[in-house]
Amino acid sequence: MSAKARRFVFATVLLGTVAISLNNTALNPAIPVFIAAFGIDAVAASWVITAFMISMGMTMPVTAWLGNRYGKKRVYLAGLALFIAGSCLGTVAPTMAWVIAARCIQGVAGGITIPLSLALVFEVYPKEERGRVSGWWGMAVMLAPAVGPVLGGLLVQFANWHALFAVNIPVGLLGWIIGWYCLPAPAARTPRPFDWRGFVLATAGVGLLLATLSRVRTWAALTEPLTLGLVGAAVLCLARFVRVELRHPAPLLNLRIFAEPGYSVSVAIVAAQSVGMFGCVVLLPLLMQTVLGFGATWTGVALFATALCASLFSAPGGRLLDRHGPRTGIALGLLCSGVATAAFGLVGPGTALWPIVALMALRGVGLALSYLPVTTAGLNAIPEHLVTEGSAMNNILRRVTASLAVVLVSIYFEVRRAVLVGAGAQETAASLAALNEIFVAIGLLILLTLPLALLFPKPAGAPAAAGSL
Repeated sequence: MSAKARRFVFATVLLGTVAISLNNTALNPAIPVFIAAFGIDAVAASWVITAFMISMGMTMPVTAWLGNRYGKKRVYLAGLALFIAGSCLGTVAPTMAWVIAARCIQGVAGGITIPLSLALVFEVYPKEERGRVSGWWGMAVMLAPAVGPVLGGLLVQFANWHALFAVNIPVGLLGWIIGWYCLPAPAARTPRPFDWRGFVLATAGVGLLLATLSRVRTWAALTEPLTLGLVGAAVLCLARFVRVELRHPAPLLNLRIFAEPGYSVSVAIVAAQSVGMFGCVVLLPLLMQTVLGFGATWTGVALFATALCASLFSAPGGRLLDRHGPRTGIALGLLCSGVATAAFGLVGPGTALWPIVALMALRGVGLALSYLPVTTAGLNAIPEHLVTEGSAMNNILRRVTASLAVVLVSIYFEVRRAVLVGAGAQETAASLAALNEIFVAIGLLILLTLPLALLFPKPAGAPAAAGSL
């Protein structure tokens, strides 16, 4: 395939991925608008976000089978068409039930397209160029979630909530048209039987877990019998899923890819970085607004600093991966993000704005050098025909880890603050102490994965010093 044709493949994948990423976060500022428009409470309105997340998580396990059965091109275009259809439904939705249905359709589309996006790119680019390409892909993907709330706020202010869905349609159509003409035709494949038991267990386990965790933010909510029962059922489904898949001759997801050390190491590092990414999304507003007294606008600036630096350094991080292998860049990225996160443990009542923004920017640099490059390195370590399954597993585990992180940091903050207040501390001082402890713990977790980066092999022909810090 020519370089021009490969660029068109990259363009259609990027358009689809960015449209879905933007749409997911663009609806966050519209929650109050939905409450007012349909006369519902905040819990019902939050399903605009939750429905998308759960639908995506439940769909991802089946993506690899669909790609093998019908070809990556057809399945990707079908997913993109489904996303356009969901956007059309949302644009004309007359009730909240229709809006949630539209979000479910968009979530299913995201569950199909996101795991296939890198698989399609990897299909046309050799391993020695994948770091650079995934770096450019990461530049847009890292920035899109941060731009989404800004775009959503502008659309809601100057148009209406229907525009949040309508804006996806031209972008999705453009990506679909380019993909129809430019994505490579499906290669010869051997159809395999559908693993119904694995599908039911995986979707039930992931769906139950994500749905349950999405409603838990306090210790009281976690200890409710219903919550414990649902979590227990989800864990049983997932444990049974693992048992079934390891014995099935044609599993829905080939869990034996975890026997490849490079892939297992990459998943462990991604999980730790997911804790840092999504934990900070919860913690930073509490720190800046509840403790330090900054407004929501400055909190957004600090979060945007992470996204902007992650975007700017994604391409250099990808080139570093191609030239020197995964060790150096990933280790440096983990060091940056781990140190920056742990440094929030030193924040005091009089801390100025600029150190916080600087630390968030450093976290962004660390994510750019480690988060996507380690995913690329992990997918490079497994056979080509398992890349879609590896991408799906990576995305599922990342979302489950992120949900767990949000729950755990929220509950620890609540419980620890209550203990400190009970011991005589002021409310603000107790909140600061609890937040400091959580930031330090997350930073140390990230730093503990740093030695794992050194387990990646050096690239063939690399100089002896290329793999060390």
